[in-house]
Amino acid sequence: MCLIAFAYRVHPRYPLILVANRDEFYERPTRRAHFWPEHPDLLAGQDLVQGGTWLGVTRQGRLAAVTNVRDGRRPADPRHRSRGSLTRGFLQGAQPAAPFLEELTREPDAYGGFNLLLGDGDGLYFYSNRDGCPPQPLGPGVYGLSNATLNTPWPKVQTLKAGLEKALSRDVLAARDLLPLLQNRHSPEDAQLPDTGVGLDLERTLAPCFIHGETYGTRASTVLTINADNEVEFLEQNYDATGAGDRHCERLTLTG
Repeated sequence: MCLIAFAYRVHPRYPLILVANRDEFYERPTRRAHFWPEHPDLLAGQDLVQGGTWLGVTRQGRLAAVTNVRDGRRPADPRHRSRGSLTRGFLQGAQPAAPFLEELTREPDAYGGFNLLLGDGDGLYFYSNRDGCPPQPLGPGVYGLSNATLNTPWPKVQTLKAGLEKALSRDVLAARDLLPLLQNRHSPEDAQLPDTGVGLDLERTLAPCFIHGETYGTRASTVLTINADNEVEFLEQNYDATGAGDRHCERLTLTG
């Protein structure tokens, strides 16, 4: 994922509400969110190049999402492991989130810059290998995350958080009603843009919540809600280079 906002233990009916966009090159092969045949309790999309995922949930109540940290001043290292393997490894395993993240702190440079959000049914945790902070459990609140650390006030992070906060006033939240928050193509003024070392033209392209470039853009929008009865609604809207694509919804009940 490249843009996530989530409300954790804020709404009385929904302990978790998460909205997220995955941005990627259009030519990179991907499988849409599905229950993996080799792990039938795992619902996630799949990157068909490295085999990992950007966002997933299991019937046992495990949740994982990852974004990269954008730093155009730091050259890519071909020795880095796939960041999608972090989410896949957690979702396919049984280790609680806290010790899983603690092990990652022992080799922070084994991966490119990442932000990792993990839930294990008992709590929600955040860790980045680029902000110099240890893994942290998250308390109730509304959070935003893109390609810098948690709650960095980039315009699109602020826009998505504000939209989600407004939606929290509703008693019932259907995933389809939250999807438009992720399709916002508003471009902020240049003075509001971050400087991540990629140049102004690319910063402009990457600035909206929904990105639509020539070769790179938003490939999937996902809305995930977990209600007080442990029922999960997982709605995914996919997009191709034209901006069109299919939409599908999966529902499951957590047993963990």
